[in-house]
Amino acid sequence: MTVSPHTAAPKAPAPRFLLDAEQRAFAESLGAMLAAAGIPDVIRDWSRGERAAGRALWSRIAAAGVFALAVPEAYEGGLGPRPVELAVAFVELGRYAVPGPLVETVAAAAALRAPGPAGRFLPDLASGESMATLAREGGYALDGDAATARLVLAVDGLRLAPGHGPVRASLDPARRLTRLLPGGELLDPDPSADRALLWARLATAAQALGVGLALLERTVGYVRQRVQFGVPIGSFQAVKHRLADAKIALEFARPLVLGAAVTMAPADVAAAKVSACEAAYATARTALQLHGAIGYTAEYDLSLWLTKARALRTAWGDPDACRTEVLRDRA
Repeated sequence: MTVSPHTAAPKAPAPRFLLDAEQRAFAESLGAMLAAAGIPDVIRDWSRGERAAGRALWSRIAAAGVFALAVPEAYEGGLGPRPVELAVAFVELGRYAVPGPLVETVAAAAALRAPGPAGRFLPDLASGESMATLAREGGYALDGDAATARLVLAVDGLRLAPGHGPVRASLDPARRLTRLLPGGELLDPDPSADRALLWARLATAAQALGVGLALLERTVGYVRQRVQFGVPIGSFQAVKHRLADAKIALEFARPLVLGAAVTMAPADVAAAKVSACEAAYATARTALQLHGAIGYTAEYDLSLWLTKARALRTAWGDPDACRTEVLRDRA
């Protein structure tokens, strides 16, 4: 096609990211399994330190291949690294608010790069025989009391912690925080800390997106049923506007998360985490306002998603840290 000096050149079509049939089927299959798992009861048991149901669910998630997506094919059971499929899975895990060190197990798999430790730990992480937690030295580890592999990014490298301290309360009761004990076996003097952070942020972003989508869906259902002045409150313009804003924010975050999974560029992943976590947090605030007083009660299932949205917002890099990463890349 020839373009004359007086003819505007055609604009290139905007890039679109669409999941293929296999990826959509994977999401649907995982979602169906989680929907039938009675997860609110599993979450409440996990919050009390009762782990039998949570470990059984963990095994089913592993059998679906979720953790294997973060383990290289060179190791037994590994299917990856496949960040796009992992992001797809974590959206579903967030949608159902699955408890446990999900992100941390992925981060641990990313940090284990030396052949010896990788061969020792990765097959069990892929199969679900082991669950890992990972923290920087001096920081809090998620579910250190439940994890079978407690890894620490220490000053001198990646260490296997010899134990953990007391469990501390968290914004999200299902996120049980502990300090890992110092010392322990040195696994790798030069671990892939940056890679671990990258994968952790991607998984957290996808998980937050799923949490936000679940909150929106539950709130839309609630406002259709709750009646004031003789009509459902969902018919009020102000309510529609709040829900529309939440949906727009979540739909804007979705391609950022999937696009970041394609590039795995640190700035793209940081931008996806900011977008998804802020969208989920804003949706949580909208959900709480529209549910009213019942939204504050721990007995009401909505609270399981509300607290998770708040906790994920600062996990593996708060909004300021992620924005700084994006700006550093653009400078």
